[in-house]
Amino acid sequence: MKKALLYFLLGTVLSFLINYFFYSSENIGLDIYYAVAFGLAWGIAYYLDTPEFTLAKKMGLSFVAMGILVLVGTLIFNLELAIPSILKFSTVFVAYYLIASFRANKTLRN
Repeated sequence: MKKALLYFLLGTVLSFLINYFFYSSENIGLDIYYAVAFGLAWGIAYYLDTPEFTLAKKMGLSFVAMGILVLVGTLIFNLELAIPSILKFSTVFVAYYLIASFRANKTLRN
C-alpha cells in the first residue's frame, strides 16, 4: 500500500509539473485535477497488480475510480471538463498493464 501511495504521489506531481510548465493552462485547479487523475491511475494500477485480484475485480475497481473522477470533476467543474480525466486515467491504467505484459511474470511489482 505504501508503494501504491508513492506511485500516486509521484504520478500526480510529475503530471502536474509537466502540464504546468509545458502546457500551462489558465486554470490551475483543472491542472491539479488532471494530475490527480494521472497519479490515481498509476497508484491504483500498482495496487491491483497482484494475483489476489481477478481481472473482473481489477476492471470493476478501475471503473469505480473513473466514476468517482467523473462525479468529482462534474461537481467541481462540469461534465465537459471531467471527461478528459477518464481518458488520462484509462490510458495510464492500460499502459501500466501493457508494459507489465511484456515481462515474463506479467507484473511490474518485482
